[in-house]
Amino acid sequence: MAAQTTSDARQALEIGRISRVSGPIVEADGMAAAQMYEVVEVGPQELIGEVIKVTGDLATMQVYEHTGGLRPDMEARRTGRPLSLELGPGLMGNIYDGVQHPLVALRDAFGPFVSRGAKAPALDPDKEWPFEPLVEAGRQVQPGDFYGRVQETGSVEHRLMVPPGVSGRVVKIAAAGPHKVRDEICVVETEDSGGKKVLTPLTMVQVWPSRRGRPFAARLRVGRPLMTGQRVLDTLFPLARGGCAAVPGDFGTGKTVVQHQLAKWSDADIVVYVGCGERGNEMADILRQFPELEDPRTGRSLMDRTVLVANTSNMPVAAREVSIYTGITLAEYYRDMGYDVALMADSTSRWAEALREVSSRLEEMPAEEGFPAYLSSRLAQFYERAGSVETLGGRTGSVTVVGAVSPPGGDFSEPVTQHTTRFTRCFWALDRQLAYARHFPSVSWVQSYSEYVPDVAGWWEKIEPEWQQLRSEVMNVLSEDEQLKEIVNLVGPDVLPDVQRLVLLTADLLKNGFLQQNAFDRVDTYCDAEKQAALLRAIMTFHRTASRLIGKGAPIMRIRELPIVRTLTRARFDIHNGDSKALQALLKNLTQQFDELEKDYR
Repeated sequence: MAAQTTSDARQALEIGRISRVSGPIVEADGMAAAQMYEVVEVGPQELIGEVIKVTGDLATMQVYEHTGGLRPDMEARRTGRPLSLELGPGLMGNIYDGVQHPLVALRDAFGPFVSRGAKAPALDPDKEWPFEPLVEAGRQVQPGDFYGRVQETGSVEHRLMVPPGVSGRVVKIAAAGPHKVRDEICVVETEDSGGKKVLTPLTMVQVWPSRRGRPFAARLRVGRPLMTGQRVLDTLFPLARGGCAAVPGDFGTGKTVVQHQLAKWSDADIVVYVGCGERGNEMADILRQFPELEDPRTGRSLMDRTVLVANTSNMPVAAREVSIYTGITLAEYYRDMGYDVALMADSTSRWAEALREVSSRLEEMPAEEGFPAYLSSRLAQFYERAGSVETLGGRTGSVTVVGAVSPPGGDFSEPVTQHTTRFTRCFWALDRQLAYARHFPSVSWVQSYSEYVPDVAGWWEKIEPEWQQLRSEVMNVLSEDEQLKEIVNLVGPDVLPDVQRLVLLTADLLKNGFLQQNAFDRVDTYCDAEKQAALLRAIMTFHRTASRLIGKGAPIMRIRELPIVRTLTRARFDIHNGDSKALQALLKNLTQQFDELEKDYR
């Protein structure tokens, strides 16, 4: 009788009553047992909400769907679990909203206008996957060990892992063949806290709280760059695999195009793209274009190794806040399989604005520009989940995060940009003036920086032994060019000595022949490491040799008239990736032309 009374009391606490509704914020009485970040189903439509504050028996929730029509005295039902994701075969190529509702499945079921409370499984429960076992009965397994695999897409092998916290002896393993994600695939004999033997069944699905980082064995030092094929990024401001980069820029400076290029051309195995608070038509373009893009690595659709999380600006603001946690959890899951994952978050400013709106409705004390005082810690929690790690299964995987920032008016001193720079070691500042001049990518070589240069130098020097020296010379030329611009704008370049006019000429070669890159040109859209190093060496060899000849009395006009000047400007279009003979011929041609010129000044 006592046990039944206890059960009845617990059951009574599971249902509260709404007392107040303020936009996405809902308060409910009778929720004394509610836990922070517990999922609650609100109202007759069972809208998904999450507990973000508990005061006595009053629970405050942020609801991830439109709250119109909710009123006091409606039910708020506890679920006893945190907001979690379903992780398993079927993620690749899918499109989710911020709380992992599969948008394509919802459209197919409810049409283009999905009603509130509409639900569909994140992973198709009826689809059969070609399962292949990797262990036999009797084998001991630990967290992170592979017990099977599934060819998820033509580009991605999905490796089924023993979940964290499960270890023991395999009692049963399913035979090779088609299986559904909910089928019992493996049974592991484990021990509970009292030493009693317990059978733990495993399916293809793992459920993991989105706000909690997945565990790993050790964090590793970064050392290999994430090659993007974009010369200004890879050569001047490299990003290491497992690192973090911020991409701040004003409206129209090309943040989204940069992230599209990274998603298509970076050498990551898996891409997770989070559209957080972007305009609906812009996100619609992404959803249309990505399935049509060809993966240059495999020749298949780029969606074969991509997961999209779409949460546009007209969707409920609370779902925008959780979308980046959804994205990073998906990235960590594939990292644990041993993959290198790139996460594109566009943009964290919209995510921060969602924090600000929810905070204001909670009547919390605002900090700078109305953002909550915990903005900094939330940004840190997100970016610190990036990294190169040794997984629980003893493999190496990484999550690289590229977060776009949209500062109002291009003001990089605003709070989101400033806090982001504290937690990222790579800063790709997009310049409005470069964008207006049609120079893309509009990455400012004055404001941008990368602290990963020493980390990736060893990798680059295997391709170009003088990589650090050449990069340093380029930065010096560009810096001196910026200083000389003020004089040139006042009195023109003709009053400068030839040595300084050479700096202007070399800077023009770097800007037009190296830093600028046409995303829509078949050849120039991507540049491999060997071509980047060869072009860099050619331009800086031009600068070194020309500087020496000017010292011998050669006028800058003779140097400017050399055919190699136009050749260097056009090389990015004319020389294909992998054409080492053409790159060698470029340097040979440069040397011959300067040798001919030098004969006149010996």
